Amino acid sequence: MTIRRGVSLYSYQQSQFFKQLNLEDQIREVGAELGAQGIEIIDEMSLHYPDPGEEFVRRWFGWMEAYGTTPVAMDVGLDVLQFRDHVMTHREAADRLVHDIRLAHRLGFRNVRTLSVVPVDVIEMALPVAEELDIRLGKEVHQPMRLEGEQVSEIIDLAQRTGSSHVGIVPDFGIFQFRLSEAQLQWFGRQGAQLSARKASVDLALAITEGTAPLDHTAMFAHTAGNIRSDFTRFLASGAAPADEQNAFEAVRTWTDERVEDPGAIDYTVVAESLLFSHTDPNRLRDLVPYVTHVHAKFNHMTEIPGHPGEYEEAAIDYPSAIRALQDGGFDGFVNSEYEGQRYWQDRGVEDLENEVEQVRRHQQMLTRLVGA
Repeated sequence: MTIRRGVSLYSYQQSQFFKQLNLEDQIREVGAELGAQGIEIIDEMSLHYPDPGEEFVRRWFGWMEAYGTTPVAMDVGLDVLQFRDHVMTHREAADRLVHDIRLAHRLGFRNVRTLSVVPVDVIEMALPVAEELDIRLGKEVHQPMRLEGEQVSEIIDLAQRTGSSHVGIVPDFGIFQFRLSEAQLQWFGRQGAQLSARKASVDLALAITEGTAPLDHTAMFAHTAGNIRSDFTRFLASGAAPADEQNAFEAVRTWTDERVEDPGAIDYTVVAESLLFSHTDPNRLRDLVPYVTHVHAKFNHMTEIPGHPGEYEEAAIDYPSAIRALQDGGFDGFVNSEYEGQRYWQDRGVEDLENEVEQVRRHQQMLTRLVGA
């Protein structure tokens, strides 16, 4: 059993936007500079979707050979609003997923990642084609979802009911984040959040982790992060919130009022971010390893470990426990770096943007240290 390193090219989204790295440059960086093998892409970011053409396919496999890389996973979006006259039906979504499975197979991928919100019946309708083409469908498990939740159990039930080895999950390591990173805290500071509010956010997140917080945050596990943020913004304006979120939102407001002088909306908002962590159990990941297609190794900010020059860490995500769970479970597959911290610097000038290439290099240094490869 071997854990292999890869990179989601989503990590280079900013460099691609500014035309600093084209697709071949990104693949060269992964294979030739990082010594990693795995390539993961988002179809509509990296390809002329829905049909990249035969000339692109030829160049694609040429890059794989030239830089010693292999296609691991293609991430698909399923834009349900792409039709002008109606929202995509589940049948239409399944047909689009089948198209994407065939496209992934054409480009040599072994895995297709679906978003965490894709209904399980859509996945089931596309599953026969995935089996025919030997493609595994992995549903992303994204913060604040957790491995113990219904979104995961319904996929495991599908795999067991059909006996299929071509459906599973893609754990996003954001589910092991336990507080805001320094990059996120600095971003909130530049938006006006007081230092006391940022400290209150970290303190509440750690209290939730330790089970000492004066609130029940478990209702958040059933919602997406975007919906929770929208609901909290409406709560600040009107005092109203969905019934299962009301008590937690009230507790966040009280926690903030007790620790921050004359708090504003941005102060409450940074504290409410502490509700968005999954607090999932790494031991559950160990048990679910047979269903893991590959891993999104999410990170927001890599920093040098104090007293260890040249060694780096993601101080807000429990990477050691997550990697150890994969190893203990016998995981044989790819862990792909997925950098998303660039967004927390994009309120500044171009000269102050974070260097994606350097951040991914630091993350790969950490992965190499943790997985021993």
